Amino acid sequence: MAARTLGYRAGETLLRYHLPLIRGGMLTAAMIVFVDCMKELPATLILRPFNFETLATHVYWFASDEMLGEAALGSLTIVLVGLLPVVLLSTMTARARSTRPSSGTLA
Repeated sequence: MAARTLGYRAGETLLRYHLPLIRGGMLTAAMIVFVDCMKELPATLILRPFNFETLATHVYWFASDEMLGEAALGSLTIVLVGLLPVVLLSTMTARARSTRPSSGTLA
């Protein structure tokens, strides 16, 4: 409302004020959803179309046939691709906390 009284349109208010405020939360939510979808197997087995293999189903079929050597590369790929966003999120959180001024200091 304050931006509207200063003459900004709704689109300008969204781009200048709201999006920068929610950018970090949206990025965090996208990373969490990506990691969860990457490793989700039961829903993939139920909902996938016929003759369509995802990395999770590829690993599952090899592991269920006890072909662990063939399942290893896919499993490591799932772990590494799932781990990268977690590491990125952790470093972003640590960087944000280190740049924020502490509330207990007096200048």
